[in-house]
Amino acid sequence: MNKYLRQLFTAVVALFVILGLSSTIIMAVRANALNNDPRNARSLYHQLGAYRGAILASDGTVMAKSEPVNDAFKYLRTYSNGPLYAPVTGFFSINQTADRGLEASRSMLLNGEADSLIWQRAKAMLTGATNQGASIETSIDPKLQQVAYDQLGTRDGAAVAIEVSTGRILAMVSTPSYDPNKLATHDTKAASQAYSELSAGQNSPLINRATSQLYPPGSTFKTIVASAALETGEYQTDTKIPAGSSYTLPGTATQLPNAEHQADGINGQISLQEAVAWSSNTAFAQLGVKLGASKVSDMATKLGFGSTITIDGTESTGTPMTATASTFPSDPTDDKLALASIGQGDTTATPLQMAMVAQAIANNGKLMQPTLVDRVRAADLTVLSQTKPQTMANAFNKDSADKLTTMMESVVTEANPQLAIDGIKVAAKTGTAQIGTDNSAIDGWVIGFAPADDPQIAVAVLVHNTDVYGSLAAGPIMRAMMQEALQQ
Repeated sequence: MNKYLRQLFTAVVALFVILGLSSTIIMAVRANALNNDPRNARSLYHQLGAYRGAILASDGTVMAKSEPVNDAFKYLRTYSNGPLYAPVTGFFSINQTADRGLEASRSMLLNGEADSLIWQRAKAMLTGATNQGASIETSIDPKLQQVAYDQLGTRDGAAVAIEVSTGRILAMVSTPSYDPNKLATHDTKAASQAYSELSAGQNSPLINRATSQLYPPGSTFKTIVASAALETGEYQTDTKIPAGSSYTLPGTATQLPNAEHQADGINGQISLQEAVAWSSNTAFAQLGVKLGASKVSDMATKLGFGSTITIDGTESTGTPMTATASTFPSDPTDDKLALASIGQGDTTATPLQMAMVAQAIANNGKLMQPTLVDRVRAADLTVLSQTKPQTMANAFNKDSADKLTTMMESVVTEANPQLAIDGIKVAAKTGTAQIGTDNSAIDGWVIGFAPADDPQIAVAVLVHNTDVYGSLAAGPIMRAMMQEALQQ
């Protein structure tokens, strides 16, 4: 009899152990996966019934907030001037997981479930009050954001502005944009239809062109080749380098010309400064080959190429907001290296990446970590976290930065006077990348910073699939952004 009791006891204990393990797996190990499962209606009601914190611009302008509504979900997420701020906020939808913008990167804080809000949750439970998520205060300047958005208009493109000394993102615009309110509706059919329409095709407005789309940077990449040359110590602004009206790509019969006759130099030679000012393709293609892929690639890497860049958030706060890694070819042949050195071929970059290049030059060679959130506050206004500037890399020395600044100033004073601003020194580099079948279209670029003698703002603008030079397509947008930023 005792034998059977022992066997029964052992079986009961085993069952309890199995029950405990399965409960632990469900409640701990698989908790996040189950909560995020779109089939989990209970999780859906829990998320939509939570009072999400607001997302604010730097001056307190409300970009996103939760409004009480009289339905089963209690609160509706609303976006003021939705298309203007969509690349920053992302969206919170009834039938699509927040997967972009601050709605995703700070999701756990916004919905009040982050570990740092445990005391606020406990207080709400004890008092019977509604648990409220934290508010997110961003670095976005609403006036600057509006200027960039209005200037891009209906064109396909992006604009990014960065505070030079800190890396704070002051504006981040992507066009065409979309209205997150259409996705936030509690009408599931309408939300699904809106998402299907917005996500269709390669030119989806849901794509943040500033961070998630790669483009050939054209001649803006010449700033990186110039910095690599200066860092060798063998080049100065007045160093003569080979140029000419045409350059035959090594090992091929392909001729690479210049767009301006001033870029040809004199007797096949041009100074490094004039090569930057007049954007000499023949000079920089040959310079890249002479420096070698290793030196150019190393400089590009120091400036952020080759790595995914985290803009905001961690795994503990949600789904981090990142920028796609910009690329420079690995171990290219000399003909491909020549093209890569003028920002064509296999060289690609995001607008954010090229804004970072301008920021580093303006900041004496110090590349700052780009950030979008200044601080996070609990519902009682307690500051939970505050972002501090962080250096990503010391890409090059101050002497090289000063020389690059001088050369970029000459881009404006000599070749593109229409980019000048009265009373303010502007440093810039334009870019015109050929794209499409038979190079039939253009990606127009400009990067720059101002004031050149006391840099405050660094800007990158891209206009995709245009038919004019970057100086004409993107240049006026950069100029307008700088004027707005510097008059405040």
